[in-house]
Amino acid sequence: MTALDAAARVLGDRARRQVPLGPLTTYRVGGPAALFLEARDTGDLAAAAQAVHESGIAVLVVGKGSNLLVADRGFPGLAIVLGEGFARIDVEGTTVRAGGAVALPVLARRTAAAGLTGFEWAVGVPGSLGGAVRMNAGGHGSDMSRCVQAADVFDLASGTHRTLGLDDLDYGYRRSSIAANHVVVSADLALRPGDRSASEAQLAEIVRWRRENQPGGQNAGSVFTNPVGDSAGRLVEASGLKGFRRGSAHVSPKHANFIQADEGGSADDVLALVREVQQRVEEHTGVRLEPELRLVGFEERR
Repeated sequence: MTALDAAARVLGDRARRQVPLGPLTTYRVGGPAALFLEARDTGDLAAAAQAVHESGIAVLVVGKGSNLLVADRGFPGLAIVLGEGFARIDVEGTTVRAGGAVALPVLARRTAAAGLTGFEWAVGVPGSLGGAVRMNAGGHGSDMSRCVQAADVFDLASGTHRTLGLDDLDYGYRRSSIAANHVVVSADLALRPGDRSASEAQLAEIVRWRRENQPGGQNAGSVFTNPVGDSAGRLVEASGLKGFRRGSAHVSPKHANFIQADEGGSADDVLALVREVQQRVEEHTGVRLEPELRLVGFEERR
């Protein structure tokens, strides 16, 4: 029995086979997951952990797919998304507990409406709270490490559930201690009393700025992390690569740290362009840019 068949046997009708992942990402390209589970509750996560334990199948936590590029050939393991059971938001004083499936723009607007400040920056980040906690997402001068108090994490490798405090999360620039086999079930945010009108005006300004300065369409936001003391977008532009195209992917002419995929395009073209931009920027500037993207299903480079 293959690992896929063994995992499917454990999950039964909870899981589906060959579910396209592209539509679940902001790139909207890429192939299917061999096995797919939408977790309704922690019972479903426990079943997924059992499937992983018994089969050894690879696992992928998708979130909102806003930082994910899935190969055209797909992902040969078990992909998991959190369902509506993980989308609750509770506000008590200046503490906000929200589920891992909550969209960051929704949470930013909800906290502003509650008269809290400190999370307005997240209105322009098209990810889930769980993904943001894992990668220490940020923007407009702030990030998750400034507001996360604790995160409840389910470990798909061991089937255990534990709470990680801020020190346990070991935050750095776009990273944390949360591993690929961890699911952020919920997180507690520590915010500050604010003024609803001022916060909502700030939300509107962030949305306006992003529309004016960043492209829409099929992309995953910033492709490369910023080198210390510099901007990845500036380096790409200085290397003459704005608008540069390879196949069905191109560097945005609006912001050089965005790579756009054409409608009906290829994830493999996106990755080929990422690698070519890396090479050309290094040749031109001496700086090796590092991708922020999570690459799924691609062969390892030798």
